[in-house]
Amino acid sequence: MKTFIFSFMSLSMLLTACAQKKASPTDLEKNLNKSKNIQTSMQKDTATFANGCFWCTEAIFQQLKGVDTVTSGYSGGQVENPTYEQVCNKKTGHAEALRIVFDPKVISFDELLEIFWSTHDPTTLNQQGNDVGPQYRSVVFYHNDFQKERTEHFKAELEKSKAFDKPIVTAIEPFTNFYAAEDYHQNYFNSNGNQPYCHFVIRPKVEKFEKAFKDKIKH
Repeated sequence: MKTFIFSFMSLSMLLTACAQKKASPTDLEKNLNKSKNIQTSMQKDTATFANGCFWCTEAIFQQLKGVDTVTSGYSGGQVENPTYEQVCNKKTGHAEALRIVFDPKVISFDELLEIFWSTHDPTTLNQQGNDVGPQYRSVVFYHNDFQKERTEHFKAELEKSKAFDKPIVTAIEPFTNFYAAEDYHQNYFNSNGNQPYCHFVIRPKVEKFEKAFKDKIKH
């Protein structure tokens, strides 16, 4: 799996290019700028990402400055209040996902997208490493037009720059639901660090993340 392919500097350059304004903004751009202003004036905002096993991804986003809470759960399916066993049976339509509550004055949605795409393989359909199934698919569930536009733009820039050897299969879908996973899934890595899966799968991902994004980590 090709993870941590981007340096912080290269992605920052992409984000800077994405943020440049045109001389004559369209109505869409005006609306997006208005949405962005509303976002940055909010005390808290929410992002919902699916990018593989939530045990792994939770452990990464929990460490970020400006992130208030990270909840592991299920999103994007048609079954209400699903159990872990139901999701694993691949009949609910849900993906293992994270609900990330963050302070946009400290960390932006673009920065969360940067970390989202840098810490999993967005080119493998319904798979992350040895975890296989639609519940492990790569998805950004956007909550508003601003998040939709930023995600689409960021994805297009990554594809244009050939950042990955294969096409990006990350889906961009409107947020419809989120159901918190069972209690034993929450804060899993911090509570079960000595378990084999944590030691051999999660810990290497966390260590790579900490090295690549050390300036964004809580101290």
